[in-house]
Formats: sequence, structure tokens, C-alpha cells
Amino acid sequence: MAFDDTKTFQGKVYSGMSIGNTHLWEYPHGLWQEQKVAPDRWVFSFRSEKKRARKAPEGSGALPGTEYHWFILAHQKVRKLDQDKYETFMEGVKYKVAHKRPSWRHWSTEYPDNEPEREILIRILEAYLADLKDGTGCQGCGKRP
Repeated sequence: MAFDDTKTFQGKVYSGMSIGNTHLWEYPHGLWQEQKVAPDRWVFSFRSEKKRARKAPEGSGALPGTEYHWFILAHQKVRKLDQDKYETFMEGVKYKVAHKRPSWRHWSTEYPDNEPEREILIRILEAYLADLKDGTGCQGCGKRP
């Protein structure tokens, strides 16, 4: 199936990458900035260009200029190597919140009849919390490569 073909998974219609396919991305020269805001809480930002580890199949993927809004829940585990270096491992789950095609003025969540961003985030967090409580959630809990 082509990237933009309509697909169905568990009764939900979607387009884009087929369920089960994988990507391997490289994030060269990424910048992670963080600030401690409470004894056990930090806020952070990460900025980097990402590129495919292997060339994309001809005609696949979104058009240049397409934007995505992802929501990520992740575990970051680190080990101090020396005074200035840490090894880091991150594992989690990411959810598509919205997208914006190159010709659109607004994000998909801003158009009438589409679920608003806030409602999508509430649904994601409530479902994740329910999975965590019943023992089926928490990607990355206790794992390390």
C-alpha cells in the first residue's frame, strides 16, 4: 500500500506508514536542554535534524513541508561515564496528535469535526494510566539493553 492510501486498524481509519513497519533514524548533533524546576522534576527541550539510517523507498513518505505533532511518554536511563559524559538510553511510546500538510493553514486538530488537541492528549493519558494500573502499560519499565 502507498503511504497516503487509507488503511484500517482495529476499526480506526488512518493513512501513513502501515502498522508493523519500522524506521531507524539518526539524530546527529542533537541538543538537549534541561532545567531543574523541583527536587525530582525537570523540564527539557530537544532539537535536532533527523535523517533515515537507510534511503527511503521511492515515492514513499510524506511530502516535504508536512509537519507532525507527536506526544512522547518515555523512560530515560543514564549512566555516568566520566566527569563530562553520560551514556543515555530512552525507551517509550509516541502518539500522533496532529499533522499539517504543506498546503494547510492549520493543524488537523484545528479543523471543524476533528478532535481537538486537548481532548486527544486527555484520551492518550487516560488510556496509558489505565494500562499502567492493570499492568499492561509502561513501555520501558525496568528494561535496559
